[in-house]
Amino acid sequence: MELIPNKKMYWEFIRTLRNMGGVRQGFVEQKNISKENHEEYMLVYEKCFYICIVDNSPVGYIGIINNDIRVATHPDYQGQGVGKFMVNEIAKKYPSAIAKVKIENKASMKLFESCGYKKEYYLYGRK
Repeated sequence: MELIPNKKMYWEFIRTLRNMGGVRQGFVEQKNISKENHEEYMLVYEKCFYICIVDNSPVGYIGIINNDIRVATHPDYQGQGVGKFMVNEIAKKYPSAIAKVKIENKASMKLFESCGYKKEYYLYGRK
């Protein structure tokens, strides 16, 4: 596994994964993201995201915007340590970053707790 900086070639992977059923529900914002809206967003925030690569294929992404972590793993790779790898790697670059996790998102809560984040209401931060 490796975590690489985002590039334009991965923008559609991020959008498709973010819109995927079962992934989208983990985010606060539930709407389907159009290609046009996503491209506008990536023009501003591309450098905030990193892509997790396994066997030369993207399997997840993680980003930090306003010190807030956004993470998603493709369903085919969930439960295999991909999310934990991404969170631990990004924490090395952004040790004070926090995660705003929906109270219903038990998988994300478990992920951040397994990486040493402490629960404070619905925010997770390293202490």
